[in-house]
Amino acid sequence: MSYSVGQVAAVAGVTVRALHHYDEIGLLQPGERSHAGHRRYGDDDLDRLQQILFYRELGFPLDEVAVLLDDPDVDPQEHLRRQHHLLTDRIEKLQRMAAAVQHAMEARKMGINLTPEEKFEVFGDFDPDAYQDEVKERWGDTEAYKESQRRAASYTKEDWKRLTAGFDAIHRTMADLLTQGVPADSEAAMDVAEEHRRFITDGYYDCTHEFHTRLGEMYVADERFTATYEAIEPGLAVYLRDAILANAARHR
Repeated sequence: MSYSVGQVAAVAGVTVRALHHYDEIGLLQPGERSHAGHRRYGDDDLDRLQQILFYRELGFPLDEVAVLLDDPDVDPQEHLRRQHHLLTDRIEKLQRMAAAVQHAMEARKMGINLTPEEKFEVFGDFDPDAYQDEVKERWGDTEAYKESQRRAASYTKEDWKRLTAGFDAIHRTMADLLTQGVPADSEAAMDVAEEHRRFITDGYYDCTHEFHTRLGEMYVADERFTATYEAIEPGLAVYLRDAILANAARHR
């Protein structure tokens, strides 16, 4: 049984022009011709075409493909062994590439362009990526979210360490006021709350007093945020929230 050049092109996923070229350079000459002189390909021709396309897929130029296929010392079984070896190497390379792309995706998921090691160095056990989907769903349509993404994408490891240290210092100051028994609506506590708001504005997005109060309420309503502040000082989540609310009222 034989096949026309059009049939072979359709089955193999190549162009008729490519098959004509392979014939012209002697790489794949059809086993027979019709009475009208048209190319007809047999099963052996199709096997050879499969070999050609395999090596071409791996990036071999046509002249090297011809040498590989016409080497008298290489039998069909050796071709299969060689192809298996080449495929294995390529799979390993693609897997490494996929891992690198995955790493890049994870590093940029929140606009934080850090390696996993650097993120651990900056954030410790806290993984900001773990909250990304939730944050996007909750705030994704806001200008604040878009601005924070734009800024985060440009920050280096040192920028993140500076921001983390700044937040830690503010939280520690607020915790000290709490342990000293200073009321949350005192001038001192409200001043620290204002510092907290301005720090967010300077480092992440324009945090208005209204938006700040929403954050304060979230610190108490969301048990994960509450646990973070309670780990610094018991009662700090509520104390910070109250100071934020008092500060916002002061600025109305």
